[in-house]
Amino acid sequence: MNLRFWLRLGMILLTKTLSAQNPDQVSQYINTYKLLAISEMHRSGVPASIILAQGIHESQAGTSDLVIASNNHFGIKCKSGWTGQVVHHDDDARGECFRSYPTAADSYRDHSDYLTQTPRYAFLFKLNPEDYESWAYGLKKAGYATNLKYPQILIKLIRDYDLENYSLIALGKQPLERIESGTQTKEIAGGSMGRSGDSAAQMPAPAATYPEGLFSINAAKVIYVKAGVSLLSVSNQYEIPLARLLEFNDMNQQDVLREDQLVFLQRKRKSGESPFHIVQSGESMYSICQSEGVRYENILEYNRLKPGEEPAAGEKIYLQSMAGSKPVLKNPDSVKTAIPSS
Repeated sequence: MNLRFWLRLGMILLTKTLSAQNPDQVSQYINTYKLLAISEMHRSGVPASIILAQGIHESQAGTSDLVIASNNHFGIKCKSGWTGQVVHHDDDARGECFRSYPTAADSYRDHSDYLTQTPRYAFLFKLNPEDYESWAYGLKKAGYATNLKYPQILIKLIRDYDLENYSLIALGKQPLERIESGTQTKEIAGGSMGRSGDSAAQMPAPAATYPEGLFSINAAKVIYVKAGVSLLSVSNQYEIPLARLLEFNDMNQQDVLREDQLVFLQRKRKSGESPFHIVQSGESMYSICQSEGVRYENILEYNRLKPGEEPAAGEKIYLQSMAGSKPVLKNPDSVKTAIPSS
């Protein structure tokens, strides 16, 4: 009798929690932040479905007092070591300290970094990124939330709003051309919504945007240079010997840049900020080493690759440790020269 009572009470509480989410608000939230979730999955490996489900739940689809006051979409408390802005909000106790962010994008990035850099969540990144159920239960097991129904809440949101589609898009297994969030009809140009298929190859990675002037990637100074600019002019401008500039960027010789690209002004790091990178259509090992700020030779070594070998879209590229096996490669006929040269 007691067991039945508690099971029934749990279902009532779960239904009440989920019914509090206004479907229109949830759909609007998904449409607003889906590309940000996909981008964060590319960068960190946290499944986009999980990111969006947590964002919806923790922020009440962007309407909670906490998110309005602080852009904190994931309910992350200050914790030790936090040096950013804070707000105080009633949660498990009165006036608890929560992190505050300038923008929603900062909150999304910090959420990914929090999961990748906190040791108790490390086991999650060994899971299949398409296995959202194991991720949901794993987050509860690792102590992300005190709510006993937290996994079920995330899983129901993912199923009700087809959030798994965004993980498949991030993995290159589905094109992002038309997805009507929160409706029964989902139309994808170029093919069905299956977990694999030729349509995946048609899906380009979301275009990266970089600030003007000097900035940092993986604690290394870098600039974004437009096609047609001579590296000699860059070396003169920043007073760096051309040979060193070429070395910093794993390039063989001087050349006018044929396409827009990142140019590092100091040596890149041996490992990345994130554990791994999911390969997108059109990316090469060289473009990945530049976007992640990791030395080309190290990224090849971690992934048991030889120069010129290029992984297929959707493959996981390790940035901090050795991969268990070499990633699946592209069709050999499509492999391009690994390092830019004249």
